[in-house]
Amino acid sequence: MSSPRSGQPVLLTCGAQTTTLNSPETRAPSPSPPHLATAIDRERERERELNSRAMARSGKERRDQEEEEAAVESVERVFEGRVVPGWKEQVTLRALAVSALLGAMFSVIVMKLNLTTGIIPSLNVSAGLLGFFLLTSWTKLLDKAGVASVRPFTRQENTVVQTCVVACSGIAFSGGFGSYIFAMSDRISDQSGEARDEHNIKNPSLGWMIGFLFIVSFLGLFSVVPLRKIMIIDYKLIYPSGTATAHLINSFHTPQGAKLAKMQVKMLGKFFVMSFSWGFFQWFYTGGDGCGFMSFPTLGLEAYRNKFFFDFSATYVGVGMICPYLVNISVLLGGVMSWGIMWPLIEHKKGDWYPADLKPSSLRGIVGYRVFISISLILGDGLYNFLKVMTRTTTALVMQVRAMMSEPTLPVSGGGGQTPEETFDDKRRTELFLKDQIPNWLALSAYVVIAVVSIATVPRIFHQLRWYHVAVSYVVAPVLAFCNAYGCGLTDWSLATTYGKLAIFTVGAWADASDGGIIAGLAACGVMIGIVSTASDLTQDFKTGYMTLASPRSMFVSQVIGTAMGCVIAPSVFWLFYKAFHDIGIPGSEYPSPNALVYRNMAILGVQGLGSLPKHCLDLCIGFFVAAIAVNLARDLAAPKVARFLPLPMAMAIPFYLGPYFGIDMCIGSLIRFVWDRLDGARAKAFAPPVASGLICGDGIWTLPQSVLALAGVKPPICMKFLSRTTNIKVDAFIAKLPSS
Repeated sequence: MSSPRSGQPVLLTCGAQTTTLNSPETRAPSPSPPHLATAIDRERERERELNSRAMARSGKERRDQEEEEAAVESVERVFEGRVVPGWKEQVTLRALAVSALLGAMFSVIVMKLNLTTGIIPSLNVSAGLLGFFLLTSWTKLLDKAGVASVRPFTRQENTVVQTCVVACSGIAFSGGFGSYIFAMSDRISDQSGEARDEHNIKNPSLGWMIGFLFIVSFLGLFSVVPLRKIMIIDYKLIYPSGTATAHLINSFHTPQGAKLAKMQVKMLGKFFVMSFSWGFFQWFYTGGDGCGFMSFPTLGLEAYRNKFFFDFSATYVGVGMICPYLVNISVLLGGVMSWGIMWPLIEHKKGDWYPADLKPSSLRGIVGYRVFISISLILGDGLYNFLKVMTRTTTALVMQVRAMMSEPTLPVSGGGGQTPEETFDDKRRTELFLKDQIPNWLALSAYVVIAVVSIATVPRIFHQLRWYHVAVSYVVAPVLAFCNAYGCGLTDWSLATTYGKLAIFTVGAWADASDGGIIAGLAACGVMIGIVSTASDLTQDFKTGYMTLASPRSMFVSQVIGTAMGCVIAPSVFWLFYKAFHDIGIPGSEYPSPNALVYRNMAILGVQGLGSLPKHCLDLCIGFFVAAIAVNLARDLAAPKVARFLPLPMAMAIPFYLGPYFGIDMCIGSLIRFVWDRLDGARAKAFAPPVASGLICGDGIWTLPQSVLALAGVKPPICMKFLSRTTNIKVDAFIAKLPSS
């Protein structure tokens, strides 16, 4: 998928990776699921391209855009009279306290989404809004209490909170708790159909997970620090997500923006309470397997058996309100194609294509078709977009270097006024961005020291991974980190999980298949994702700090602190889920963790090859692999009016294994948003993202007390279950024969 912060933000911006009133020019960074974040990013990128073409055709729209850009360029005039605090005054104790609180809250939400479907919308705007609200309320309370020495709440401090929260909750995704780490467990291994091999199993443990994350999560931060000036000032990369976040924070700290933010927070809080209460109410009816509203056969029992039902999930209704319409339709289309057509046809081949006496979870049966065809779609889509982004990145980089070499000096600030960016704002921002430098020698020394420690310690955590596997990864990683950060600045796409999948296949094939090659591939995936994703995240933060006058040092320090928080909070949250829900990772359970099985089978393919696939599965996989590339190519070549109706293969792949039920939830969210846009478009743009965030956050946070109740042995008192009429007659007859109490 994509890095945690490459999904769409949720509140004021609705872009490739964020949400800004559905404006394609504004994007805010976010955590992204392995499958859907890339699809969302790609759809938003296409929207930006279509909008750019439309503006190019219309002179009036071009003038409007120029006026808008002129207004944006005057942002620093609004704040000109305000003193910019030093970097130490930006990283305050109250900012870190709020960051820890929000980071833990969003880690719970991301973890729940990780372990259910893997679709993770951006919660960045929620973090920015709630951080603004909490710190504003805190300063006002102290002021009313007569505390005269309260430091004013600034946009730089708001940026620190945003950065710290996203870095913390981002570890909940990039840490692999729903993918490569959980894929190592015996629970996922048993589902993969492979012969049990203790060398290829490593069960989760709080100690080694925290240690592993601390070892691998900081290298990416130090790898791109020396490139910050080149990326932000010399190359003037856009970083749409970082730019959108900056615009959002800047607007919060103007009188009009603060008023709107308070109204949005109020709306978010209202739907947070409603969603939390609905989750609490549903819990009472889940006193057994297959009980509760989640098992409500809304479309009939036969449709329910094929995963077609509405499960009353506030989370995915909210996700549907945020995601582009095409993403939601693509998810539903994938569900109809697989569970409505393909799987029933393949099940009729039982006994011919695959043995009829297999266990339901065996990959040599119907589950094998579901998993491997889904993987083929993901890999085909990922390969196409990897090549596309790398081609664009390489071409743009070569042109940029040639242009710079043809000039006498680098185009830093005030380069002759030849471009519209050389404004008062840019000069002011460049001056402060270059003021608080992070010594390059410090960054390089820290990278080398941490790499040496990691090379020595990671093989002790995963004995299947040799020291030279880790060493080669750390030699290659800075180059890949630069490519990912540069490409993210151009396209807003993070390819971190794509690089992780490449590590699975390369290291898995390199390692000894008989001595834990599967674990070696999965561990290498974690090492690579940890480096590459944090590199692009930090560069996005530098762009945000550049536009809010936040010091690069405060950005770097807050990113480091947020990452450290995440290395403790995220494993602890996963451990809570793991202990509270004993069927976690099991198909059909409340938390099936589908990505874990996908990653496990990628590692198996890397080590063992394709020989274990059921009959005709390889032919189908090749067909869908080619189809994913063809659909993406058609989307890029077709006219805009046609391309917007072509589905997204990455989004279609998700329900191939899970089923379409959550796609139905998301389409209902889309329908709500569509009707709201038609009835009151202006209000929908301003308040639909806060409403969606409230639904997601309330339902997600309910998981925390639900886990505590499960650990305490408190069980729901009622089981609401639905039976066919004939089955119910038998049940009633059986109950009638029981002795009365």
